[in-house]
Amino acid sequence: MTKLEVLGTAPLGTEPEGDLASLRGDCARMVPHWAAPAKAAPVPVSPSLIHGVSVPPASARLLDAMSDYGD
Repeated sequence: MTKLEVLGTAPLGTEPEGDLASLRGDCARMVPHWAAPAKAAPVPVSPSLIHGVSVPPASARLLDAMSDYGD
């Protein structure tokens, strides 16, 4: 088990994290660390490679039993 060390306690009714403005400032400083890679364009699929969808019988029965899908 991990031993937790308590450094201090906040008085009741206060938020130890700060206010929304400080949270937004923290997030703004972290933006460069969260940079996502450029989104790659999807490659088109040839129609000759597209086939029907097969569903296992157990899954088909499950969906048929659901009112959103079977009714």
